[in-house]
Formats: sequence, structure tokens, C-alpha cells
Amino acid sequence: MPDNFDATVFYAVGDIHGLADRLSALHTEIFNHHATHHNGASACIVHLGDYVDRGNNSKGVIEAIWALEAKAEETDWLTVKSILGNHEQMMLEALGGDTSYLVSWLRNGGRDTLESYRKGDEDLDEIMLNMPKDHLNWLSGLPDIFVVEDRRLVFVHAGVEPAMFPDDGQEPHLWTRSQRFFDVTRWSKRPKLAGYTVVHGHTPVEETKIVEHNGARRINVDLGACYGGPLTAVALPPAGEPTFLQIPA
Repeated sequence: MPDNFDATVFYAVGDIHGLADRLSALHTEIFNHHATHHNGASACIVHLGDYVDRGNNSKGVIEAIWALEAKAEETDWLTVKSILGNHEQMMLEALGGDTSYLVSWLRNGGRDTLESYRKGDEDLDEIMLNMPKDHLNWLSGLPDIFVVEDRRLVFVHAGVEPAMFPDDGQEPHLWTRSQRFFDVTRWSKRPKLAGYTVVHGHTPVEETKIVEHNGARRINVDLGACYGGPLTAVALPPAGEPTFLQIPA
């Protein structure tokens, strides 16, 4: 792990939603890109949440991230960060006994997640009772935001509340689709966001786009992979423009 992130190339991965094979392919693409364009530099791979639901292998997604974390522990130039998404929050609340979250979670891909954990002829109740504790503990320990002050980078699942950042709390980080966040011209009213790049997912878009105003940038890397779009990451080097890496459906 590098001592600081001044010279690090960041790779932020958008919503994965159970697509374990494509995540592994994207990890490989990131390593190939790094070796070709940034050989010798440190790298930090940031997963922006929504690992579970809708795809057919949520369990495999978590295991793929764990495999990457194990690689990072043995590699002095690699760091891995993973952030909580709203689907993880729904899952944790549902499995913790909140029936209102349970209904919402099952309707929004939770059944697909449970299927990925099924053993033998278990029914849904048995799967929920037998969910591996190490998976749940890992998910419950994820932060809802990762800020790199020296590089003026913010990594978050859904976005921030510009009027209150950095004291905006978990709710906007997991759920916001507010125009106050999407319209970068409004950020100028909050000096603490001046010059920041906020990288997020949560709201699917059809194409990669960097939205800029007065030095502030918003980058959305959710290209709707679970709906047939590409699984996408953005590479953010210390100097130069961002580059997008994609694994098509």
C-alpha cells in the first residue's frame, strides 16, 4: 500500500450488481491498462457499491473483491477500497429483520442475491438464516464515502448534498438523485466543493460523460451493466485526462 496517494492512479468501478465474471474481466482490463500506461505507479481500485442484486452471482462479486484485496495485501503498489451502496444497505436492513426493507429488497433484485447463496434445496427463509457471517460483516463494515483530500477526489455511490458537504451524512451518499448534485453549476455555492471531482454511480446513464464547471467535475460510471450496458471504470491519473475502461455485456 502506498504511503500517500499523490502519484496514485485511481480506478473507480461503477455498479456491478452480481456480474462477477465481468468484474473479474474488468479487474484484468485495469491491470493491463495500468501496465501499459502507468507502469511503476501505484494504483487504487475503488468499487462504488451495489455489488449485489439483479445479476446472477452476487456472492461471486464479493469473493472477486476479496481476491483483489488479497492481491493488494501482497503488492506494495496496489490499494483496494470498496464503498457501501444502497442495495447493500437494503440487504443488510432486510436480513437484520426490517420487514419494510425486506419487501423493497426482494422486489429490487434481492431474490437474485439469495439464489446465488442457495445450498441444495434451501428455501428463501433458510438461505437468509444461513447467509455467511463473513460476507455480512464485510458489507456492514463498508464506508459510505472515500475522500482523497490532497487530490480533491470524492468517491461515493450515489452522490453528495452540495449544500452540506462534507457534513451531508449517509442518506445522499447512498440514495441521492437530486438535481442539486447533478447540476455541477450549483456546486459553486459551496466553497468546500471547489475544485473537487466527484465520482459516482447509482443512476444509470447511456454514455460516459464528464460534467465540469469552474474546475469542479462530476463523473458517473454507472452505465447500467445489469440492464445490458457495459461494466465501466474510470482511470484518474495524477495528471492528464480521465480514461474509461469497459467490459461489454
